[in-house]
Amino acid sequence: QVQLVESGGGLVQAGGYLRLSCAASGRTISRAAMGWFRQAPGKEREFVASISWTGVSTHYADSVKGRFTISRDNAKNTMYLQMNNLKPEDTAVYYCAADSPSTYYSGSYYEDAKLYDYWGQGTQVTVSS
Repeated sequence: QVQLVESGGGLVQAGGYLRLSCAASGRTISRAAMGWFRQAPGKEREFVASISWTGVSTHYADSVKGRFTISRDNAKNTMYLQMNNLKPEDTAVYYCAADSPSTYYSGSYYEDAKLYDYWGQGTQVTVSS
C-alpha cells in the first residue's frame, strides 16, 4: 500500500506562487508514474500534470502549461508542483496520485484519473483576484 499526503496549499493573490508537495509512505513510488489533479467547487476532477517514474518525461494540461512545473525526488519519495503566475481559476483542491510500478509512460495516457491506484486527501489552493 502507498499513502500520499499533500501539503503546501494556501491562499495567495493572483500572480503569486505556491509549491505543492506530495509525500509518499508505505512503499516506494520510485518506479511509478505520478500526477496532479484538481477539483473546483461544482466541477469534475481534472488533470493538471503528470510525470514519468524517472522524472524525465512530463505532461501538462493546456490551462497550466508554462506556469506550472511538476518534478519529483525519488530519493525522498516526494513529488512537487511549482505553481507560478496563479490565476483565480486555479482555485481548487489539488490531489496527487500514483500508479502502481510500471516502466510505461505516456503523457496523454496518464491524463486519465482512472489509471491511478493511489490518491492523497487533497490540499486547498485559493487564488484571490
